[in-house]
Amino acid sequence: MTKLKDTYPLYLNNKAQQPNTDLEVTDKFTGEVAFRTALASPQIIDEAIAGAVRATEPMARLASYERKAVLEHCVARFKERQEELAYALCVEAGKPIGDSEGEVTRLIDTFQIAAEESVRIGGEIMPLDISERAKGYQSMWKRVPLGPCSFISPFNFPLNLAAHKIAPAIAVGCPFVLKPASKTPLGALIIGEVLAETDLPEGAFSILPASRDGADLFTTDERLKLLSFTGSDEVGWALKAKAGKKKVILELGGNAACVIDADADLEDACDRVITGTFYQSGQSCISVQRVLVHEQVYDVFRDKLVAAAKKLKAGDPKDRDTFIGPMIDTGEAERLKGWIDEAVDGGATLLCGGGQDGQMFEATLLENVDKAAKIVNEEAFGPVAVLMKFADWDEALAEVNRSEFGLQAGIFTRDLFKVMEAWDRLEVGGVMVNDIPSTRVDNMPYGGVKNSGLGREGVRFAMEDMSEIRNLVIRRT
Repeated sequence: MTKLKDTYPLYLNNKAQQPNTDLEVTDKFTGEVAFRTALASPQIIDEAIAGAVRATEPMARLASYERKAVLEHCVARFKERQEELAYALCVEAGKPIGDSEGEVTRLIDTFQIAAEESVRIGGEIMPLDISERAKGYQSMWKRVPLGPCSFISPFNFPLNLAAHKIAPAIAVGCPFVLKPASKTPLGALIIGEVLAETDLPEGAFSILPASRDGADLFTTDERLKLLSFTGSDEVGWALKAKAGKKKVILELGGNAACVIDADADLEDACDRVITGTFYQSGQSCISVQRVLVHEQVYDVFRDKLVAAAKKLKAGDPKDRDTFIGPMIDTGEAERLKGWIDEAVDGGATLLCGGGQDGQMFEATLLENVDKAAKIVNEEAFGPVAVLMKFADWDEALAEVNRSEFGLQAGIFTRDLFKVMEAWDRLEVGGVMVNDIPSTRVDNMPYGGVKNSGLGREGVRFAMEDMSEIRNLVIRRT
């Protein structure tokens, strides 16, 4: 049976160090301390950034096959440690074991994609003789590593969202310092343990659990050339304001909408919306939060959705029959309860759920919600969705766009013209057709607009952000 260790180190300039055991991490279902990790001080963070600066040139000089070999080593070791990684995720994040195993698979996929992309970082030859003035000139450009990078990853996908920063950095040749979420640091630390088995140059990576107060250097230090942050919109934009001259990539929140048109396959749409709303207790920035249903099929779809939601099993995430595990902490569950109560007090109809017991929260569906309510306009980040009717396609698209967020949207329709219109008009980073906005494949460009962030992840697109173009111009006459 898989068992976690009592304590885990941090990784400073490629090496495991145990300066303390100050960070307690709980089992999110039992509330008991599951393990302790080292907590990085500002001095340790400063040493890590200095190490990354020293590693900049050695990392840039790594041959493509050397970077690929590091990433392939990670893929092999993650496969060997799949059970351990999934169990650790289940404990520290409260993620049901089936979903935890799925995230480990995505971790492996992300590193595999990076290994493949590491040997095809290309450039371009450009003729410059566009006029007589430039006759005899030719340009060639290539991509070179940007330099030391700072990464801050969130609690909800502690393996794969860390991987979407770490793997592209190695693929392109950038040293980095990573701050994992304090509530869920273990996945990133295990990645660090595997990276420490490789021959990466000293200072190529540091993985440092740290308190928010002590981690200011991740954002403000001018030696760092890029900050990639995944988390809440409020925190992300505040970090951008403090980041100075460095490039900033933000993967922030959302209140994703899913549109069910009159011609949709309602059984299929119901199954997918149930998954998108309630998997990992709705704690995903692309969780289905707003469900817009055509008035012709609204009643039928609503009844199917409510019946399916009532059948979901909540409980211990280590139990394979559990679909809904605990939220990350009691405070988040209480916040969500307050938002739902506010909506009901304002006239909303509670179709199912709404109950809270500590960190556990019932699968919840609402209708007739005032459009000014927080549960409609803010990011719920919990197991709840709001159902709304619409009469025509333009109305539905306008309601999707009314949000201050714009990460992804889902549409269920068989009308190709409506699909193309949605792709043109929806103010989001991605449109999922006949699927939920919660869909993400790890090589696709992923990111949002408006309050949902800046830039795109997906390995190749992250590699572009972590590199810059260096041009060569040759005068031949």
